[in-house]
Amino acid sequence: MEVSVQPLGERFAAIPGDNLLKALTDRQIPISYSCLSGRCGTCRCKVVSGDVQEAGGYAYRHHAGNDTAGETGADARYVLACQATVHGDCEIELPEVDEVVVHPAKILKATVLAIEPLTHDIQRLVLKPAKPLSFSPGQYATLQFTPDHIRPYSMAGIDADGTLEFHIRRVPGGAVTGYVAEQLKVGDAVRVSGPLGTSYLRTRHEGPMLCVAGGTGLAPVLSIVRGAVARGMTNPIEIYVGARSPSDVYGLEWLRELAARHDGIVRLHVVTTTGEPVVSEVLADVSDSSNSFDTSVVPSDSGPSYRLGHVTDAVAADFASADALAGWRAYLCGAPPMVDAATALLRARGIDAAHIYADAFYANAA
Repeated sequence: MEVSVQPLGERFAAIPGDNLLKALTDRQIPISYSCLSGRCGTCRCKVVSGDVQEAGGYAYRHHAGNDTAGETGADARYVLACQATVHGDCEIELPEVDEVVVHPAKILKATVLAIEPLTHDIQRLVLKPAKPLSFSPGQYATLQFTPDHIRPYSMAGIDADGTLEFHIRRVPGGAVTGYVAEQLKVGDAVRVSGPLGTSYLRTRHEGPMLCVAGGTGLAPVLSIVRGAVARGMTNPIEIYVGARSPSDVYGLEWLRELAARHDGIVRLHVVTTTGEPVVSEVLADVSDSSNSFDTSVVPSDSGPSYRLGHVTDAVAADFASADALAGWRAYLCGAPPMVDAATALLRARGIDAAHIYADAFYANAA
């Protein structure tokens, strides 16, 4: 029985029933993984052909927008390698073999260091883990405040901080967010499980980056931009932040501070569905006449730069041609409707489907 691995062109013999992830790692074939339990999605891979079976009822389908061009979610079959076994000749396809990350998932005890408001309904939660937690910028963790109050949240910082920062918006009627807002206090213990998620910073990419955040989806975007700055990456970065109203906008000063330390262009577009529209701003620039970015827009002295409408409409207006985003990498985080709409738009604007990284979060039972 033979397993063929693309795009590497590797082939190896396997025994029926072999765990796919173990078979790959035993042969030092590069594949990202983390939790080993089917929760994080990091080890997803595509089954091109052959007999690969999912164990324990796992039937992983990653975000539909990430299917390769011309395929639908029904046509493309994906499995989690840690939960899959091979039972016959097969061909699999691994994503981004040059961007492999391995962060062993942990369950840690952490202590609440700070809880402070960011807006009228968003709080900044800072935890001190009992042991260091290694993660890639953009990943998330599951927080257990009590046995009845458990939710996943994206990290807003980087692992070098030594603390874990999360941004939590209170959802009306939400059990977990209500607990955080009303009962959680400094000194309380929180159980942290992670890291999880595949929408992490691709550090080998040298081209432009597009970050689209809705609401507290800004947290992983901050993590990604911080990670890029910490690694000395010089990629031009376009950041689109969507919010319901100006009162829901936060984090702009953090982005400006990061832009001042970034050796490249960072442009920020804040889009609200209500409020007065004003111009976008260039947060940072470099003296490079060869770049293709419009640097004629300057920051407004009157305050933050807001645009009126939906964040996806702003992206569509700024990148109007069919191939305007060819060669870019995109990071999306927010409510599923925004992520779905942005994914479809970015594919239409030329971003390779495999280079759109998305973590959608759901407010149900929050």
